[in-house]
Amino acid sequence: MIEEIAPDVYDLTLTELNGGRYRVFLFDGDVPTLVDAGLEDTTDAAAERLDELGVEPERLVVTHGDPDHVGGLATLAERYDLETWVPEGTDIDGRYSPTHRYGDGAEIGPFVAVHVPGHTADHHALVDESAGVAVLGDAAFGSDARGLPAGGFVLPPAFFSADLDAADANLERLLGYEFDVGLVYHGSSVTTDASGALDRFVNFAGKPS
Repeated sequence: MIEEIAPDVYDLTLTELNGGRYRVFLFDGDVPTLVDAGLEDTTDAAAERLDELGVEPERLVVTHGDPDHVGGLATLAERYDLETWVPEGTDIDGRYSPTHRYGDGAEIGPFVAVHVPGHTADHHALVDESAGVAVLGDAAFGSDARGLPAGGFVLPPAFFSADLDAADANLERLLGYEFDVGLVYHGSSVTTDASGALDRFVNFAGKPS
């Protein structure tokens, strides 16, 4: 499935397993860019979606090192001769040497990288304020992933987080940015006033201090 979330921003569903969707995002700008690489065995599906759109990516940016985000990195990088950006702390087992390592505050094309550890220690969000779009990765899930109405954000479950308290606290690092669209990998992305929705979640009066 291909969904255009915002102008030239596509949600590419690669597979559905155990009730969850696994996806990557494509930004079809001056330098067509994939954000994350899916699972090792979903690279053919990624190529099929890209062929449907008639787009050949030139850059791939990884948000963090979970298998559903980095598993297809080496295969896609080789297939498309991609310039790749991988967080400094992401372990890719020596199987592939990325073009670039990046950290907090790095500028990657139109994106600013924001280190948001908690879900994993190496986790980064990618914010393009000029386009009003942020890739939140797994720093937050869409609220419907936890059985709530879509249109908001929730934290990932503790089971999938290295440090849930840190994941909660570090979301505040994203509140200094304005973006209308917030892209997530689990649950539904927020397509209207996403930075406001994130602010409301972070500063919800009912949350424990």
